[in-house]
Amino acid sequence: MPARVLVVDDSPTMRGLITAVLNSDPEVNVIGQAGDAHEARAAIKQLNPDVVTLDIEMPNMNGLEFLEKIMRLRPMPVIMVSTMTHHGANATLAALEIGAFDCVSKPVPGDSRPFSDLAEKVKAAARSKRGRSVAASQPMLAPTADYRVGRKIVAIGSSTGGVEALIAVLQKFPKNCPPTVITQHMPPTFTKSFAERLNRICAPVVHEATDGARLEIGKIYLAPGGERHLQVSNASAPCCRLVERDPVNGHRPSVDVLFDSVADLAGRNAVGVILTGMGRDGASGLLKMRGAGARTIGQNEKTCVVYGMPRVAHEIGAVEQQMPLGSIGEEILKLTAARKEGTE
Repeated sequence: MPARVLVVDDSPTMRGLITAVLNSDPEVNVIGQAGDAHEARAAIKQLNPDVVTLDIEMPNMNGLEFLEKIMRLRPMPVIMVSTMTHHGANATLAALEIGAFDCVSKPVPGDSRPFSDLAEKVKAAARSKRGRSVAASQPMLAPTADYRVGRKIVAIGSSTGGVEALIAVLQKFPKNCPPTVITQHMPPTFTKSFAERLNRICAPVVHEATDGARLEIGKIYLAPGGERHLQVSNASAPCCRLVERDPVNGHRPSVDVLFDSVADLAGRNAVGVILTGMGRDGASGLLKMRGAGARTIGQNEKTCVVYGMPRVAHEIGAVEQQMPLGSIGEEILKLTAARKEGTE
């Protein structure tokens, strides 16, 4: 049965474009449109859609305010549609923390394939039975006193649902956390805003990764969205490398590219973690990490927004242990602590 979608946007042109893109997929059916929150509220009551696409910027009540009402009164999968501006990115991150399923970027002039991944995200959203995530609403305090960092590097990959998942994991990290590299599937601009957000709410220092940045204790490096992949290199002085390559598994940056490089560089001195996300990106790279002696963790199905990437990784034998999201941060610290490596 096709996913039934309500399109909410104050621009008739944008509503028409989104509707045309979605209706071109036989597994998606746009059942209604709304130009503001008032119309959308009435349409939700009348049509009971499986998924709502929601514009961030709308008159009278903006998308964030309306999303909060949806998640409080009638939780359902919502995909945010945002501009690529810094303000749009910040608003979208707030929406993802409130409980939006995912986000897509509005097309820019010259975009040959507008909303190219929207239909797939809508179908994944329709398959999920997700309301508001617990991770966003329960702040977590990072342990600091008894953790002594060892020599390991941590590599994390995530996609749909990854904003809340990463916050849940990284808020468990103390100020002296192991060097941590992350690839989260996100558009350009969004990753910079996300890194800034993580830096404000987490104990370690969080940066968007730059080419040549040294991997240091107490620092977390987030792959920038866009044109390059994040890798690690230089065994004598490990650092970030941003490399220009074609997309891998349809993504750039790709989790597989990051995990492959960590396997080559660090071998058994690494911990690999694969979190919620659509598709299979990261599964083969995590298998390579495990084969090189790294410890590997996969988020379990119950706590995933989309049990895609962790499912494939588990099925091919890449995951040493599956865990609920709330336990992953502590497990990473156990695996990277000095006492676990015999370095006391």
